[in-house]
Amino acid sequence: MNDVLWEFNHSVECGAPREFAWKYWTNPENWDDPPARFEFDGPFAAGTKLKTLLPGLTLESLIESVEPGYGATILLAYAKATISFRWRFAEVASEMARISQRIELSGTNDASVVEQAVVLERTVPAGMQKIKQRIEAAWQRRER
Repeated sequence: MNDVLWEFNHSVECGAPREFAWKYWTNPENWDDPPARFEFDGPFAAGTKLKTLLPGLTLESLIESVEPGYGATILLAYAKATISFRWRFAEVASEMARISQRIELSGTNDASVVEQAVVLERTVPAGMQKIKQRIEAAWQRRER
């Protein structure tokens, strides 16, 4: 196994129950992040492949593992490396969840790949904030 070359952790607290946040996030119909589009070759489950379609670039990932209601790990092969996205959903209070993501880059120690991964330190917090806001909005609509 290759050593971890880079890692990053980020969490947000979400004003919705953990189970609701999990169900929202694991529904492929809710994966909407223009200009990116996402295609799943099956349900959100271990073994399902997904494509991230960006202008001029397609990235292929694999849902490696799923702990229903609590987390999942998605692997992305990139260059001669693998990026692991480990998502966790924890209950903070009855209507509050903590959504955490740990990203690890492992593989060939190629400085250019590490430099590209480091960009995630700037983009992941904003992306997770958008997910949190969408989950909270869906929760609020559900309660009415």
